[in-house]
Amino acid sequence: MSLGRPESSDKIAVRTAAATIRREACASAGEQAGPALILSFAALTVRPGVVVAGYWPMRDEMDVRPLMTDLSRRGFVTALPVVADRDAPLRFRRWAPGMELDAGPHRTVHPPVSAGEVAPDVVLVPLLAFDGHGGRLGYGGGYYDRTLQALRRRERKIIAVGVAFAAQRRDDLPLEPHDQRLDWVITEKGALETGS
Repeated sequence: MSLGRPESSDKIAVRTAAATIRREACASAGEQAGPALILSFAALTVRPGVVVAGYWPMRDEMDVRPLMTDLSRRGFVTALPVVADRDAPLRFRRWAPGMELDAGPHRTVHPPVSAGEVAPDVVLVPLLAFDGHGGRLGYGGGYYDRTLQALRRRERKIIAVGVAFAAQRRDDLPLEPHDQRLDWVITEKGALETGS
């Protein structure tokens, strides 16, 4: 999370290398990677009825749409993030398969205002790299760090789930104290409980 501070050259270099790894993993994984998340997510043992906030994939992010569609059909409440303000936590609006989406900042899309806001119990988090201890390297804007921090202040526990290709794991992430940890990571090859 930048918070107006310049990033270290180490973090910039790791972010650049991680972006290349993700791009290559996306190209080699094929269309089966997204649907494989359905089985990986099952390891979390969350029950229908809870609110799962996903994201609409951009560029070479892992495609969570098959998982979100499956969850919606099985009785989960599904949602997508909305960028409300550059320095504010994300907000979440209810989403259903086939819903028309509005354009947002940074080439994002989100449900219309009429869909209604919800508070997530599970947040699926895109990333550039992850480690085995819940560390996550994002894009540097701090949106998910701010969001997870705000959600964790609630009385209800949330589960932060990183979504990645298995190849995105590295154990030398340049993490900082304000970086929010993940509780789980799901990939096309399975699920990892990080113990954060």
